Amino acid sequence: MTHLTLFLSAFATVFLLGIQQKNVIGNHYAAAIVTSIGIGSAQIFLWKLIPHADAGQIAATLTGGPIGIVAAMWSHPRIFGRKRGGR
Repeated sequence: MTHLTLFLSAFATVFLLGIQQKNVIGNHYAAAIVTSIGIGSAQIFLWKLIPHADAGQIAATLTGGPIGIVAAMWSHPRIFGRKRGGR
């Protein structure tokens, strides 16, 4: 369970940080507020669990980040729509 929790916490933290960056660039104020709360919540789980992590749990944590950022890059334009003429 801790492996999955660490993976999901890392995924959520990095996913939300990626979404947040796009929110700031796109001036999505309300979304930025909601995303900030999500980032803080995900980080609380990481901070609570990571001090006692073993090698497998650290690997699970480190796997969550890269998958989270790629998911954010893919998801943001689908959540907020693409700009005209953009990708």
